[in-house]
Amino acid sequence: MPFVMWTISKCSRKRLQAGSSMDLVKHTGGCHCGAVRFEVWNSPDLHVFHCNCSICTKKQNHHFIVPKNRFTLLQGLENLTTYTFNTHVAKHTFCKTCGVQSFYTPRSNPDGYGIAPHCLDPGTVHSVTVENFCGEKWEESMQVHETIRDMSKPEENQPTVI
Repeated sequence: MPFVMWTISKCSRKRLQAGSSMDLVKHTGGCHCGAVRFEVWNSPDLHVFHCNCSICTKKQNHHFIVPKNRFTLLQGLENLTTYTFNTHVAKHTFCKTCGVQSFYTPRSNPDGYGIAPHCLDPGTVHSVTVENFCGEKWEESMQVHETIRDMSKPEENQPTVI
């Protein structure tokens, strides 16, 4: 399955302080009808998960994970509804009008958000790296994955975005 690679064009680029060399950009995005809008600070080089669990397969849910403090819902809270199943840890939020899930709370990272890269506005993504995640064997996959749980954790010496 091919993934589109975008290039950066006049994006808001910020440098993290406190010794970090990671660049963050402000990505904006939302659902299809425009009722739900958000902004998220993340690298312009996205690390996207392609999960094969039952719901991700049905929805073709590809996502990158961010800490909650890097996500802001700009509009549409009243237009969101949530679907849960099984453990009810994951919160699959989607727009009541158009049905698009542009972000959600993943089971792997309930302290963060999974953001759908295809729901971002163009112009801030430099590259997309896709990693397959075996959601069919979720517990085993989480045991062996070395970094997924840390992706939603705020950095220790919380850097300041300038």
